[in-house]
Amino acid sequence: MEINLISDTVTKPTQGMLEAMFQAEVGDDVFKQDPTVNELERYTAQLFGKEAALFFPSGTMANQTAIRLHTRPADEVICDKWSHIFLYEGGGVAANSGVSCHLVDGNRGKITADQVRQVINDPEFYHAPTTQLVSIENTTNKGGGACYELDELQKIRQVCKEHGLKYHLDGARLWNALVAKNQKPTDFGQLFDTISVCLSKGLGAPVGSVLVGSSEDIKKAIRIRKLFGGNMRQAGYLAAAGLYAMENNISRLAQDHQRARELGQVLASKSWIKEVAPVETNIVIFTLQSKVDEKVFLEMLKQKSILISSMGQGKLRMVTHMDYRGVMHDFVIDVLSRMEF
Repeated sequence: MEINLISDTVTKPTQGMLEAMFQAEVGDDVFKQDPTVNELERYTAQLFGKEAALFFPSGTMANQTAIRLHTRPADEVICDKWSHIFLYEGGGVAANSGVSCHLVDGNRGKITADQVRQVINDPEFYHAPTTQLVSIENTTNKGGGACYELDELQKIRQVCKEHGLKYHLDGARLWNALVAKNQKPTDFGQLFDTISVCLSKGLGAPVGSVLVGSSEDIKKAIRIRKLFGGNMRQAGYLAAAGLYAMENNISRLAQDHQRARELGQVLASKSWIKEVAPVETNIVIFTLQSKVDEKVFLEMLKQKSILISSMGQGKLRMVTHMDYRGVMHDFVIDVLSRMEF
């Protein structure tokens, strides 16, 4: 029995999801003739209180489309130094949009309105790039699944409004934040110009993300998606999985969060652990004491068929998900409890 805690992207479709995919009515989405894709986009837009939505094969492409949509070459994007768009999207901000990032040293991947205000370039100072976009990540990946408070996001929105900046949310794990903070999708829809949400992480769909925004922005996004090679044909089979995921798998995220907290608690009790980041959702990030060799630790877990990931700089990560069952959780807790160095 392999226990994969590397990411919440490792899940496989449930029987119910497979049946929904098998029964999907499909057409050619390039001509907007796939009824299931159209329904997924309508459903997601309505969920967030936005005018329109667009289905993408990946969250990276959805984010990159939003950046291209809101900027011009030589513009600047404000984001946290741990942002996914900066660290884990292959330099796409530069390659796809010709823009640079102004990195902010936030708290566990979260930035504040005051920090945003301090780094906005004077538009009259032509030696500096033009600040055009603020990109937020919620929950934060490298920050250990940390969630923003709505009031801080509202303050950032006000700063954007005052300076004429666009406001994008990388909501790859926004579903986890909604459950953890008891928030509503429309709370975010009314704040951001665009939001990308992933269907293949905590919700268990095999593929796909959705970008929501105004009708005008999504019309432009269709052209950008084409430019990036993101058009799909009978994509309704994948869209059906996404619809099933949103209709059935959001509330169960609370179980992932509880199991992550329990993993964090047992790790924090061990003398060979240096630090465990606060666990808010389904991500557990921790560091080992200097006496413990990271490679040896990972190999010990691997020998027990437990797989986790290294994020570099001494940070290790466990991510709980819907395929991580109760019997697996009990086994991992027992293994960690017995480990000594």
